[in-house]
Amino acid sequence: MAKVITKRKQNGEVFTPVELANFLAERMVKYLQGNQPLKICDPACGNGVLLNAISKLLFTPDRQKSFIIGYDKDNEYLKKARRLIASSYPGFEISFESKDFIEKPIEKSLFASLPKCDVIIANPPYVRTQALGNEKAQMIAKLYGLAGKVDLYFPFLINMTEYLNEGGILGVITSNRYLTTKSGEIIRKYLLEHYDILEIIDLGDTKLFDAAVLPAIFIGRKNNSVKKNTIGKFYKIYENHSCGQIISVKRSIYKILSSSRSGCYQVGKQSYEYSVGKFRMPAISTDIWQMNTKKEQDWVDTIRANTCFYVGDKFRVRVGVKSCADEVFLETTSYTANDRPEDVFFRDMISQENILPWRISGELSKVIYPYYDDNGKKKVLNLEQYPKAASFFSKHEIRLKDRSYLMKSNRFWYEYWVPQNVSLWKFPKLIFPDISAEPRFAIDTSGAIVNGNCYWIYASNEEELNLLYLIAGIANSNLMVKYHDLCFNNKLYNGRRRYISQYIEKYPIPNPNTIYARKIIEIAKKLHSHVPECEYNNLISVLNETVDLAFHIPLSNGGLAIH
Repeated sequence: MAKVITKRKQNGEVFTPVELANFLAERMVKYLQGNQPLKICDPACGNGVLLNAISKLLFTPDRQKSFIIGYDKDNEYLKKARRLIASSYPGFEISFESKDFIEKPIEKSLFASLPKCDVIIANPPYVRTQALGNEKAQMIAKLYGLAGKVDLYFPFLINMTEYLNEGGILGVITSNRYLTTKSGEIIRKYLLEHYDILEIIDLGDTKLFDAAVLPAIFIGRKNNSVKKNTIGKFYKIYENHSCGQIISVKRSIYKILSSSRSGCYQVGKQSYEYSVGKFRMPAISTDIWQMNTKKEQDWVDTIRANTCFYVGDKFRVRVGVKSCADEVFLETTSYTANDRPEDVFFRDMISQENILPWRISGELSKVIYPYYDDNGKKKVLNLEQYPKAASFFSKHEIRLKDRSYLMKSNRFWYEYWVPQNVSLWKFPKLIFPDISAEPRFAIDTSGAIVNGNCYWIYASNEEELNLLYLIAGIANSNLMVKYHDLCFNNKLYNGRRRYISQYIEKYPIPNPNTIYARKIIEIAKKLHSHVPECEYNNLISVLNETVDLAFHIPLSNGGLAIH
């Protein structure tokens, strides 16, 4: 059994806890109209917990002729699901069929034989299609017009919609990534075009069940017409041990989610920040789905009204270098006298662990970086001119040539997958980690290269360098932490956030010519240097107040203290 469970987890399949299943079913049932028998389906039913949860609520005299349909690839779990539904709800017509939507080639429709349903309830697998193998991933992408980092639940959502009757109710538990990521643009647009959105519930880092991703619930009524009903509500809950005054102590997270009041709640020893409000349709269908209360949105709008430019208007945010064979390129102590590459191959590299707010700290790693700058053009060092490097790389030739994607790109087999522009390393840079619990934006002037677990922006002149200090001051402030959470809503477990190009390029920056912006630059330069702790704390306090003033946000003692 342990092997079966492990295999299902590898495929992104996690069984839904009974309490969560009951919660989803209760939320869905309130949107059903009439008392007629229904066709209800779960296309990834596992042991039938979701079907049981909704059947229990619909087992009434008027609906005893309902039709319950379950699909799964595991026959043992199908048998359990069949026994559960058949024994609990006599009179329901049932159909349970084995369909393997992961291990076997994907057909034009994942549910080719699925009859049109009135209700679909599901917790489809969370797994990147790339993990299914290149051939199957390409097949899925081609069939459904998908691109980028696509999760398997994307085509599940498309097919479930196809086999849902107009006016039917869909309720699904998925990863919350599609709400805010660039790769989720396609599915956000699709859902907006095909549904009246009824509820979006971001379950955040509440750990309601054993999944590697943060879950969210989507409940919608199928509506293919142009005119959409805008009655939808959002619910959002995350752990937050410093969110403010606790307004209520609840027995469970589900009790919090039943509340119509936003604020800080406590369950046991854990505190949670909870928001509830009306879901606002984005102006552009592919935009991130922001879930803010009116007060929060007014605060965001104030910042945007006092924005001079966004980071992406002035700078391109770049990812660091990626070799896809780090064990080969990182410097080690195991070189022999004849196979340690010549010094010209080695460069200092800044990684996540070197980045503090404002500055770079600690000893930098050295890496083999087989490139040089030729009048602004990236060139690859020729191994024929460097016998020691040639000897070293020959020992790793099989491993490096195993990077098929690089070999297909018509490049030298000992190159990086993402080398970046060599001529840019010499410039001052603003560097930050891709994932961090707190903002860590640091200025570097050493000329070191940047690891692929970080992002960076370079300045080519003094004016741009001052803008980098301004961006660092804004990005490291309390205000921007709150803005990031409200506008990008991309927290991971343990309070960590994603700091990636699509978000940082949308950071708002005030007019750099104001007295407040000039003060922020001055403070950021001081914080970049080594200052005593007592002075450091005072500078941070002044910085946060100055950033507030730059965006015309009243100071915390002035009434609006949401950050």
